[in-house]
Amino acid sequence: MVSERETKKSLLDGWNSAPNLVTYARILLVVVFIVLLLMAGDHPTASMVSFDGAARIPAPAPDDHVALRWASCVVFLVAASTDKLDGWLARRTNAVTELGKLMDPIADKLLVLVALITLSAFGEVAWWITILFLVREIGITAMRFMVIDTGGKVIAAAWPGKLKTLFQSIALTMLLAPVWALGVSDANPEGLPVALVHGYYVLAMAFLLVALVLCWYSGVEYVAKTVKAVRSASASPSDAPKEA
Repeated sequence: MVSERETKKSLLDGWNSAPNLVTYARILLVVVFIVLLLMAGDHPTASMVSFDGAARIPAPAPDDHVALRWASCVVFLVAASTDKLDGWLARRTNAVTELGKLMDPIADKLLVLVALITLSAFGEVAWWITILFLVREIGITAMRFMVIDTGGKVIAAAWPGKLKTLFQSIALTMLLAPVWALGVSDANPEGLPVALVHGYYVLAMAFLLVALVLCWYSGVEYVAKTVKAVRSASASPSDAPKEA
């Protein structure tokens, strides 16, 4: 069994590597994102995501609020896209670290959960969807810390988890974008047809529900791999849990 002192040392190895610095920057972007989103305030997206066909283009919001909403959407997209950057840098420079494998998914979770909680508070995403995401993400993160605390190696995210992150990012980017403001209305008679805007938001919600299914599937898979790794380590004390 690796001692606590050695475990902490291995976790902090490469803390200032280029990939980890990118991860830290992504976490800072989360702060910028939430500030912009809160300044933009709630938008009537909920009226556009119903599946009953009773969609309507809401009354126009102040231009500065719409601009702030677009800005928050862009920051979210940049923060979500840089997930590939730190991973690519880690592989390219052979700088894959235990800290990076821990912090990278935490940065993803922080960005996504902050967006979900805020949108639910605004009434744009149902709370039950956000709560299911929260329970899974907090549970898996707690398990990652447990693995580290017991001297094991952090198990990297498998493809279902990565696919879940992709669908989450697409869905939330679509929901954050105030596309409803581009719809036809008295103030914008040349805007997009109501049916098209409605279809856009229904598609965004469908992507989010796909992400929710993948979220729980990948979570169950991660727990199974972790339990198997811990049992293997217990049977062979000299072997640490292998990376997935």
